[in-house]
Amino acid sequence: MWYLFFIFKDKPILMNEKTQLLLDRTFMFGVNTLKFLKQLPDESIYKIPKMQLARSATSIGANYEEAQGASSKRDFNNRVNISYREARESIC
Repeated sequence: MWYLFFIFKDKPILMNEKTQLLLDRTFMFGVNTLKFLKQLPDESIYKIPKMQLARSATSIGANYEEAQGASSKRDFNNRVNISYREARESIC
């Protein structure tokens, strides 16, 4: 398990447990999705759906992590909403 922290006024700030857990889970979701997609046949009919699922599944964690460094509350909410939409796209 890895831990994120931010430097604020020369002092490291450790993220809270729930945030770290969600970061870990979204990362593992992306990794597990890529492993699953690797098992699908390499036929041309699967190419576009595989790429789209790979993008949306890995985007969840990336956008949530970006939200942790947001410059404002509005920016944070926007990035979390993007993660939510990517998650919905990945499971539908």
